[in-house]
Amino acid sequence: MKKKQGDASGLFIPGGLILGMGLGFLYDQLVAGMFIGLGAGFILMARVQLTRKK
Repeated sequence: MKKKQGDASGLFIPGGLILGMGLGFLYDQLVAGMFIGLGAGFILMARVQLTRKK
C-alpha cells in the first residue's frame, strides 16, 4: 500500500466541527452548528480531493 504524503484534506472535518461548535455556542444552537460544520467539512474534503485528482 502506498501512503499519501501531504494529504491534509481530512483536517477539514474536525476543523468544520470546531467552527460549527463555536458558531453553535454563539447562537445557542450547538447541535445544529455541529451538523452544519460536519457537513461543510465533508464537502470541503471531497472538493479538495477531487480537484487534486485532475
